[in-house]
Amino acid sequence: MERQNEYVLRAVEERGIKLIRLWFTDVLGQLKSVAISPVELETAFEEGIHFDGSSIDGFSRIQESDVLARPDANTFETLPWAEDGSTGRMFCDIRQHDDSPFEGDPRYVLRRNLSKAQDAGYSFFVAPEMEFFYFGDGDPSHPPELLDSGSYFDLTTSDVASDLRRQTISVLEAMGIPVEYSFHEDSPSQHEIDLRYTDALSMADQIMTFRLVVRELALERGRFASFMPKPISGMQGSGMHLHLSLFDDNGNAFHQEGAEYSLSTVGRQFMAGLLHHAREITAVTNQLVNSYKRLVMGYEAPVWVSWAQNNRSALVRVPVTKADKTSSTRIEFRSPDPSCNPYLALSVILAAGMKGISEGYELPPELTKNLFEHEPAELRKAGLQPLPTSLAEALDEMEKSELVREALGEHIFEWFLRNKRAEWTSYKAHVSQWEMDRYLPSW
Repeated sequence: MERQNEYVLRAVEERGIKLIRLWFTDVLGQLKSVAISPVELETAFEEGIHFDGSSIDGFSRIQESDVLARPDANTFETLPWAEDGSTGRMFCDIRQHDDSPFEGDPRYVLRRNLSKAQDAGYSFFVAPEMEFFYFGDGDPSHPPELLDSGSYFDLTTSDVASDLRRQTISVLEAMGIPVEYSFHEDSPSQHEIDLRYTDALSMADQIMTFRLVVRELALERGRFASFMPKPISGMQGSGMHLHLSLFDDNGNAFHQEGAEYSLSTVGRQFMAGLLHHAREITAVTNQLVNSYKRLVMGYEAPVWVSWAQNNRSALVRVPVTKADKTSSTRIEFRSPDPSCNPYLALSVILAAGMKGISEGYELPPELTKNLFEHEPAELRKAGLQPLPTSLAEALDEMEKSELVREALGEHIFEWFLRNKRAEWTSYKAHVSQWEMDRYLPSW
């Protein structure tokens, strides 16, 4: 770390960096930032930056408010959209005054869960499919203004959204975030950019950077980018499908030559853990009231706890392994959406999968039929469980979960429940336009 700190100090001087932004997230996954000048950077590395944690959602209480932000030199990058590339950024770990980890720091929560997996001999790798919408503006007083009428894989060469997507990829690549695929998604004005797999902590940092880059570049063009899971009724929502794998000293621990779908016992047990604990981790992977408007029948989002290889109505899918490429064996978890806090979401996903491995969970039978074509009563009778249908139901499942409590830690677990219960209470008291249209004329 000393050597990396020295590298950053030298790079800041040689590149003429004039401002350094130190980033971290609150419990809900909102990006926070404090700016320092280069002359303060060495002190920041040595002592951290003091700030009032009681002002950050889910951080300290008033009587124990001060915490430290310690920049992680491994995350240093310049911000390409800043003037002359003169602004740098680093993610921070939040610490107590005695330099012990702060339990309200989502990044620490993920570090802790990754350390447990490492103790068991595994490293956790992730690749997300990031879906989002471009709109004319972000004014909620009127319906979103669509920028195109394209659909899946449409080539829309001249519209502003395609230009934005190309510019976004260039900026991401300049910041060391490699992109694997990019295309127009199913709904008008909906797009997808898939990031290349890397270790889970780096990926959580990349997801936070990705969301900021997409929004920042859209605003520069007078447009608005939204990661809201279901911004428009009657259209498909935006998901964040996650491709997951574990690696050990021998390579991809999910791969086994000659096994069905090339999936090893470890991979099957990890998937069984995800399925077994899916309902109780959903409040974290889908944290908004609006998230559950996406997880409904008829819009290609998963609704039932099930797995298959090619069946896109399943919650967990096993993508086809590329020939002669064992590292590509993975599973795809399809319920998360891009509004989640990636540090917390990856923490509970990893905890569920590792529980399946440590307890030797048995994988239920594969379901190859299209679940969207069957009545819920029929599927329940066949023994399938649905994902929670509302934030309230998801919170009820989370509150009973010892796995989620342990994965998040008591501090974040209790705060998250309180905050989201309050969100649900506020939502219940709101009278929507749908209710006015349906009930006012008749009642």
